[in-house]
Amino acid sequence: MPRPKWSQPEWSQPERSRDRYASQEPELSSQSSPSLSPVHCGRRSHWSRRGLLQTLAGGTLLSPVSRLLAEGAASPTADPARPRSVILLWLQGGPSQLETFDPHPASPGGGLVKPIPTSVPGLRIADTLPRLAEQMHSLALLRSVVGNEGDHERAIYQIKSGYRPDPTLVHPAFGAILCHQSDLGAEIPRHISILPAGSPGRGGYLSAQYDAFQVNDPASPVPDVQRGIETARYDARIKDLMDVLEPRFARRRLVDLDRARTMHVATTRSALTMMTSDQLAAFDLQVEPAELRESFGDTPFGRGCLAAIRLIEVGVRCVEVTLTGWDSHINNHALQTAGCSALDPAAAALIEELRRRDLLDTTLVVIAGEFGRTPSINPAEGRDHWVHGFSIALGGCGIRGGVVHGETAAERNPDDPAAGIKDPVSVADVHATMLSALGIDPELELQTPIKRPMKLSEGTPIAGLIDRDRLKA
Repeated sequence: MPRPKWSQPEWSQPERSRDRYASQEPELSSQSSPSLSPVHCGRRSHWSRRGLLQTLAGGTLLSPVSRLLAEGAASPTADPARPRSVILLWLQGGPSQLETFDPHPASPGGGLVKPIPTSVPGLRIADTLPRLAEQMHSLALLRSVVGNEGDHERAIYQIKSGYRPDPTLVHPAFGAILCHQSDLGAEIPRHISILPAGSPGRGGYLSAQYDAFQVNDPASPVPDVQRGIETARYDARIKDLMDVLEPRFARRRLVDLDRARTMHVATTRSALTMMTSDQLAAFDLQVEPAELRESFGDTPFGRGCLAAIRLIEVGVRCVEVTLTGWDSHINNHALQTAGCSALDPAAAALIEELRRRDLLDTTLVVIAGEFGRTPSINPAEGRDHWVHGFSIALGGCGIRGGVVHGETAAERNPDDPAAGIKDPVSVADVHATMLSALGIDPELELQTPIKRPMKLSEGTPIAGLIDRDRLKA
């Protein structure tokens, strides 16, 4: 049986250093933009049970009681039955802003796309996204995001955590932060990555308990959750594990070793809870009408998006759904068009169905990749990595729909990439905005296990992007 792929990305810290941070719960410290305007005018892995147990710490009732938000933070959802959640549609490889949300067809490097009208008067996006164009009134479009990392793995780290890679610690992804800040949730993991492609959100210094639980195409059942032996024998094995082996292992070892370091007992109990939970049925898409399933597209990504909605309904707080294939150094138009053919129906149906199920107001939808693509086309008919003004779309959870922040010029000077960007925003600013929409103060300061104070974000929420009245509803 192949072993699960739990290898760390290249940007992660060494194992010895990482363990120092991943084993303890951080403490709360005692310490507690440009203009925005609406647009107007006219092979599947078969995991081992050990791998399952190692990753289940990311999301059950074992999560700590939620922390009080710092003074001045947006108020948390008043109704505990309607907690805020986030769905990240992760476009791994670097989607081209020019072939998606920010086309410039008249420019020398504009490519072959054509702009099409959207549900927002005056706003046009690429013709690769016709169904998503009909949902732009529910999305805010950031066209001037500026990153600092042009390498895939380093940029993935920055977009998902809001920080640049740091050799001394691993910062948590925003899904891990959301789970850490609230104990509301499910019996199954509350932080889930579907089709993770080697880059699931991590708990970082919040501990491995908040790592995303990884699953593949929802067309198949979650592996290794069914008992392979009769009930009596199974129960005897669990009793021996918890009553005999665990106490013997803990004997003559550090006091509180399991709680502070290994978390083996907690993780095992979490796994057992999940294996018997009715909430696992959220992964079963066959109970949904065929017409609805078809609207998401007959792709792993489309099925992942429908599963994300069902998971949010049962209490999962963050679901990442990954769509790969955007790294278009060659044949840019063909690769970007292929990516959009899967993204367009799935993202549009996701927004429609969240609205129909009355979940859009409490679910933050994020459509993003690690960076954009160059305004120029290279000799191989491709576009290279570009961090100087790319696009991210946000919607739901109090985000004002139908607005556009920032602008990029049709013609850009590669020798002066900072020029030609109107109202730029940093990745940290985007994170601060997302945290605010989720009811979390981005300036809330935690202490890592070695007592290092860390803010959740070093950015500033983008002015005017969040409807505060809806946020407090």
